[in-house]
Amino acid sequence: MNKTDLLSLIPLWILSSAAILNFFSISIRRNHKVIFIITLVSLLVDFIFLTSYSIHHQQAIEPLLVIDGFGVFNMGLILLTTLLVVMMSYAYFEQREERKEEYYILIILAALGSCILVISKHFASLFLGLEILTVSLYALIAYLRKRERSDEAGIKYLILAAFSSAFLLFGMALLYAATGTMSFQGLADWLASNREVSPLVWCGFGMFTVGVGFKLGVVPFHMWTPDVYEGAPAPVTAFIATVSKGGMIALLVRFFTMVQGHQLTLLVTVFTVLAVASMFVGNFLALRQSNVKRLLAYSSIAHVGYLLVAFLAGGELGTQAISFYLVAYFITTLGAFGIMATLSDKERDAELIEDYRGLLWRRPLTAIIFSAMLLSLAGIPLTAGFIGKFYVIAAGVRTSHWFLVFALAINSVIGLYYYIRIIAVMFDQGQSVRTSEELHPLVYVISSFTMALLGLMLIWLGVHPEEMLTLIRNTL
Repeated sequence: MNKTDLLSLIPLWILSSAAILNFFSISIRRNHKVIFIITLVSLLVDFIFLTSYSIHHQQAIEPLLVIDGFGVFNMGLILLTTLLVVMMSYAYFEQREERKEEYYILIILAALGSCILVISKHFASLFLGLEILTVSLYALIAYLRKRERSDEAGIKYLILAAFSSAFLLFGMALLYAATGTMSFQGLADWLASNREVSPLVWCGFGMFTVGVGFKLGVVPFHMWTPDVYEGAPAPVTAFIATVSKGGMIALLVRFFTMVQGHQLTLLVTVFTVLAVASMFVGNFLALRQSNVKRLLAYSSIAHVGYLLVAFLAGGELGTQAISFYLVAYFITTLGAFGIMATLSDKERDAELIEDYRGLLWRRPLTAIIFSAMLLSLAGIPLTAGFIGKFYVIAAGVRTSHWFLVFALAINSVIGLYYYIRIIAVMFDQGQSVRTSEELHPLVYVISSFTMALLGLMLIWLGVHPEEMLTLIRNTL
């Protein structure tokens, strides 16, 4: 490995070093504020290095990784999202009795695993990044040990994630047995030189799809999503919905692009079915929810279905649509769960729809920001979500995926109902079952800046998306 390769890996080394530094700091003395500052500074330094060096020195690190524009963009998105999650986590955990410091080690390692995923071009690095991410999530989901649902969610995720990893690993093994290679490019070369795809390769692709489908939470591999979202702490739920799923989507885009998966008709058909099923099942199940966490969990299933429309469209426009949609979705989801964390107390999260009744009259700014986030998820104009859906639809129309576009349009209308229902509750003048006196003031004060920033970013991207789109085109 030469000097350039070593410099290209510095973003991963910074994350690893931050986790080790936090570990030693905890062993010397427990101090929540110190660990928070170390984590915050590490993520900022990592992002600065990524944007100042890595984006201008793109190269392959054989045979496992590739530092290219697509990888750098997604790594930057992961680092910024993790930074915002850490900011909302400090206020959230400050009022709780659990030991808080180890949380930051886990969140850094989870971000490290996701960063490895988005720059992987080999099954070995893929599985390494995935397991670093997944094992960290086991502990993060069940971090609040005094909550029964938290332990239950952690155990469910542990069992189902183990099964999905087994499917994924067995699929990789079958592909290696049939093709003799574990690199994405080697698999592409094998497919190009063999006109007929053997049943063993199809079985490998099938099991690989099952493993990836579980991580993304698409139908019918979505069973874990609502329970894990409900049981995990609000900042962890935000992390799972953004960084974890975003990393897998970026990996899937790279894999499909390198192996030219759009030419495999059967594989495209499978993902088309998964996309349509995720859109309809996610939205219809969300209609029945009275718990905001579970509602957003089913909503996230539908949004992955929307993303799969651009994924199946492929090409330059499809990749750009996915990248912009991820930015918009990350901002919106962080804002929604950030508001939830702001309104939570040490007993439980503000997760019931009734907890938000009359919020506009008690906390106008909080209600307005939350309403903007929900409207963005629904794809209403002047929000980032609208621009994201517009580009996804444009990618689908350009490649004549009319059935997927029609399904997306129908489901956008369905989804509008349950988002508006939460907004209507917030605008109601009735009394909430939770009073403002129950809310910890530190949570509100520290989280206000983060929520206001996310709200401004949401509207800015909805009104002036050109700069972000230019950045995406130039980077990718």
